[in-house]
Order: sequence, then structure tokens, then C-alpha cells
Amino acid sequence: MSLTKDEQKVLAAKTAVDTLIDEGRIFSGMKIGLGTGSTAMPAVKRISERMKDGTLHDIKAVATSFQTTLACEDLGIPVYSMNDRVINGKLDLAIDGADEVGPGNTLVKGGGAALLREKIIAYNSKFFAIVADESKIVPSHGTKFALPVEIISEARVSVTQALEQLGATCTLREGVRKCGPVITDNGNMIIDCLWEKPVSPAELEDKIDDIIGVVECGFFTKIHPVVFVAHTDGSVEERK
Repeated sequence: MSLTKDEQKVLAAKTAVDTLIDEGRIFSGMKIGLGTGSTAMPAVKRISERMKDGTLHDIKAVATSFQTTLACEDLGIPVYSMNDRVINGKLDLAIDGADEVGPGNTLVKGGGAALLREKIIAYNSKFFAIVADESKIVPSHGTKFALPVEIISEARVSVTQALEQLGATCTLREGVRKCGPVITDNGNMIIDCLWEKPVSPAELEDKIDDIIGVVECGFFTKIHPVVFVAHTDGSVEERK
């Protein structure tokens, strides 16, 4: 058996949802954050399947993006805002994908430009689960997948200068099939950052977030997720 990357994503998502249900981490009536991207979408679909087969009911979902909101609407999963009274700013669990998973399950997220809502949801959840294919596991951060930083457009030049002082090479993310930069669901721009040598994500998360004009960066180090990693041989590793 040799699974493709897409097959690994589906396997990781199904295994994660079913395992978390069996462990009592996902349960009927819970408030759950649902992630964005090609790995998170199979998890959203699996939750809808377990709702349809009667395993789950009365799920209250909070979506991390327009993409996820539309998927939930199509799949029959009720969607709420973090500010709705039934959610009250806190979630029981969030499940999402990641662009990189490093030592200690530190993460880089934001390849889909949804990092701000993803972090709001993850950091306000009692339990955080990540699903990933094996290519997302890395020994360090900073040198391969560019770190996304969401910024206020008026601060583009000053933020870029501050990021360069932290050693980053900065690129304003351009849209695909659209003229001009990517604009996030929150109306902001994304700067993608790379370094010549590996960096400390915990140290840089605070330093970057302290820059005036930065809304949020894609390092996730302040919450420690369980990570379900699917491999080409069809096995799924649970990293705690």
C-alpha cells in the first residue's frame, strides 16, 4: 500500500474524528471549531457523516473561514459565531489542519490565509486536534514553508521593515486569478516570511505579534494539540 497525499489527508481526518468520538472528546451537544483547508475539509465531512448516522447530534460549529462556513451549510452542520450566546466565546474542541508540525507539536498555519480566525478558535478551545499527512512533519520552522503574517494594509511598509529586522525575507502574498494582493476574510493583507536558518517559533510568535500593525502570525505555540499523522503505508500515528 502506498497512499497519495490526498488519501493520507482523508485517512488522518477520518481516524481523528472516529478516535476522538471513541475517547469522548467529540460528543453530542458539544461546541466545536472547524478548520480550513484541504486537510480540515475531510474532517468536516466526517463529522457530518457521524451526524447523519446518528452518532452525533446537536453539534454547534464555529467555522474558521468562509470556505468552512459554506461547507458546513452544504453538509447540514449548524454554524454559529464565537460571539453567539450559545458559544459564549469558548469551545469544547477544535479540529484543523496545519502547514507544518514541528517538535513538540508546534505549528505553522495560514497557508489558506485563515490564520487569525483559526487562532481565535484554537486558543479558545479546551482541546485542540490537528490532522496531517506525513509531509507536514518537519524538524524545524522558518526555512521551508513561509510563515504567514496577517497585517493592516496601512502598516505594510513599517511591518515589513520590522520583520526584516527579525531576519525575515518578506513577500506580500499575491492573489491567484485576481489582480493584487490576497485579502483575508477580515479585510487584511498577508506577508509571507522566510529565514535562512531555523527559528524559535515560541520566541518569534510573541515578537511578531508585538509589532504595531500586525494582526496575527501563523506560529501556534501556546496551545499543545494532539496530532494525527497519516503515512503512505496506511498507518496513522497519534502524536501527543
